[in-house]
Amino acid sequence: MEYAQRERVELLVTLLAILIWGGYAPEADRLTWLLETTPVFIALPLLFITYRRFPFTRLAYALMWLFALVLIIGGHYTYAEMPLFNWLRDTFDLSRNYYDRVGHLMQGITPAIIAREILLRKTPLTRDGWLFFIVCAITLAISACYEFIEWWIALISGDAATAFLATQGDVWDTQWDMFLALIGSIISQLLFSRVHDRQLRQIDVTLFMRKVHC
Repeated sequence: MEYAQRERVELLVTLLAILIWGGYAPEADRLTWLLETTPVFIALPLLFITYRRFPFTRLAYALMWLFALVLIIGGHYTYAEMPLFNWLRDTFDLSRNYYDRVGHLMQGITPAIIAREILLRKTPLTRDGWLFFIVCAITLAISACYEFIEWWIALISGDAATAFLATQGDVWDTQWDMFLALIGSIISQLLFSRVHDRQLRQIDVTLFMRKVHC
């Protein structure tokens, strides 16, 4: 088994183990756990279905794994009660538990690389300023749509959605969430573009060799 394939299997196995842990007697109620981890349950089958036709780079899979980890932990404890960030809040006299901010930063970091990869492999876009801008716009749109979903769930479920929303009394929470996703998309492209481009070239070679052997 090639190294990249083995690495993907390891990511999947560890993710499933963490998901089982997160779903076993979560600190949050079962509905909140399900709402927070739904993106993981949607993404995993999609990745399986599209794996042969569109395998992502190692970087993209690693960031997906990390984002899923953030979601699973948030679902287990709720974003407002994540123990490590409770400790940080109490130790440094912070105004809130900031774990949800980490989640929304990752909501920018991971989708940015996914969007960048799809655009570079499936559209005529090149590696220029327009690519950077469009990736940021897509990431911000995804974040805004997620806020719509939170809003609709709150309308439907009423008080039951309090733990899911995790606003912690901040009237600007929605704006902070989208702003952090935007910042995450910028940071992601600035930090990972070179590594991502190198891995994209490698995956192009792999797919070409697969077609030749077929």
